[in-house]
Amino acid sequence: MPPRKITKKTVKTAASLFPSDKFLFIGGPCVIESEQLCFRIADKLLECCDELGFRYVFKASYDKANRTSHESFRGLGMEKGLEILAKVKERFGVPVLTDVHTVEETVLAASVADILQIPAFLCRQTDLVLAAAATGRAVNVKKGQFLAPHDTSPIAAKLKKVGCKDFFITERGTTFGYNNLVVDMRSLHWMREAGLRVIFDATHSVQRPGGLGNATGGDRALAPVLARAAVAVGIDGLFMETHPDPDKALSDGPNQVPLKDMPRVLASIRRVLDAACQG
Repeated sequence: MPPRKITKKTVKTAASLFPSDKFLFIGGPCVIESEQLCFRIADKLLECCDELGFRYVFKASYDKANRTSHESFRGLGMEKGLEILAKVKERFGVPVLTDVHTVEETVLAASVADILQIPAFLCRQTDLVLAAAATGRAVNVKKGQFLAPHDTSPIAAKLKKVGCKDFFITERGTTFGYNNLVVDMRSLHWMREAGLRVIFDATHSVQRPGGLGNATGGDRALAPVLARAAVAVGIDGLFMETHPDPDKALSDGPNQVPLKDMPRVLASIRRVLDAACQG
């Protein structure tokens, strides 16, 4: 794949991400499988976002620490993963986002990532939240599957305590019985009403955690449906994972949207967004 020609496009720092008059789209593969995969996905999503007027952030994890089975693929590791993320930034001129799991990881990840993401199961780990905020990078906190919408305000207070102003809270579904999640669209309104910037994670919201026994299942066909609903309610941005062949993806395949479908999916999001703004 020849490098995309970048003219007057620089890698966006955290400060330039906010405030923004553009809808934010965070997308990429669940986990970094290879440099080639990241380049292929970043190229397609950036093209779509440029055409639709979205601000694009590339997302991929160098390590998936929360896996159902110890035998599941976790990623290429921090060193190799950050190297690939840096290449994505340089080649496509876009900000990048990745997960951090420990206090020690935050500084190293911040040397490359523009946005540090706190995984849902770690969203109440005070030391981790404070360490991520202290790096000066933007922070995206996944709302735990066990939290009510109003429980995110104390998380925001922790971030603000160390001077972090550039942060998001991401809705990704709430535990609903065994191996199932449900999205309460009211939560999007309530969190924004509390003054928080809210992202909706359409793909993790359709997971069926542990639903395949030794792996997580999912209903990928519903991800675009929930995404459109969330945009209609009102959000600051959208998070979606995609893969050229989700059935062969090494992590979260059942809920990832096929890459070939993303132009159509994002175009539908644009139409809903425009209609909502006019309403």
